[in-house]
Amino acid sequence: MPEKIAPEERLLSLTVALMAHRYGLTKEQILSSVSGYREARAEGRSSDALEKMFERDKDALRDLGVPIHTVGDHADPDDMREARYVIPKAEYLLPEDITFTPAEVAVLNLAAAVWGESSMSADASAALRKIRALGIDVDEPIIGFAPRISARDPAFAPLRQANDQARVVRFTYVKPGDDVPRVRTVEPHALIEFEGRWHVHGLDRDLGQTRTFLLSRIVGDVVLTKEGFDPEVRVGAGERARVGLESVSAQNSAELRVQDSTEAAVRLRRRGTRDGDILHVRFVDIHVLADELASYGPEVRVESPPELRREVIARLQRTLEAHGVSA
Repeated sequence: MPEKIAPEERLLSLTVALMAHRYGLTKEQILSSVSGYREARAEGRSSDALEKMFERDKDALRDLGVPIHTVGDHADPDDMREARYVIPKAEYLLPEDITFTPAEVAVLNLAAAVWGESSMSADASAALRKIRALGIDVDEPIIGFAPRISARDPAFAPLRQANDQARVVRFTYVKPGDDVPRVRTVEPHALIEFEGRWHVHGLDRDLGQTRTFLLSRIVGDVVLTKEGFDPEVRVGAGERARVGLESVSAQNSAELRVQDSTEAAVRLRRRGTRDGDILHVRFVDIHVLADELASYGPEVRVESPPELRREVIARLQRTLEAHGVSA
């Protein structure tokens, strides 16, 4: 009679097997060769029962923060018959030479606690689990409370799913300066946060060029198509997008006069540099910055560039008109 394998041992065997194979394993390969499934099949378990066991184990590992990627047929990602499952080592293992002091681990522990959004909690928990695996416990409080960070853009969750599954998406996007939204078909290679806002970077298939889109400019639902793309293009995409955004930001600087002890002062001064009474703030999207500055009302005055000043004034005028006040 085949030896019974404990569920915990089966989960460990599955993790090791998926990490050991660079291109992953199909479901059939897993059920026939991985310890725990192999014995269950030998016992006479039905294929349906084995597949349900695998799905439960896969969900359990993902809940624990293990990044199991599903690589399907590029032509038809919904066809999962020959899909391969893989755990990328680069996303799961910490570098062998990395070390943390107890104080550094305490800060990382706090950072993980900051993320309150369910879409990010798995990543935060996974990072914290890897840190604790180093054998350093943090049991003393370093701060009385933690702020909460959430990804509020409705497009975040579906784009994150599409990025994980390497699937092409379609969404309606309002380009800066345009009033009419346009449909975009995009390969989401990376999701990154920059200047406090989320962006998706990837290949715009309609243009045949890589683009970075601001999530808050996506209107309507993000549709996951049946088309896939090569998962390898995701490697380094986030860093390339960040370099591009930093390059744009370095070329755009606003000169502002900000009133002391105001909300504008708190929010803007931590992003800018002061030169006497002038605050220099770099930006990527002039329209997004104009929206923010207009919301502060008299707390901030734009000195330059003239285009930004005009955009802010236009927004303030529209606000007056919406309330029946002549500009």
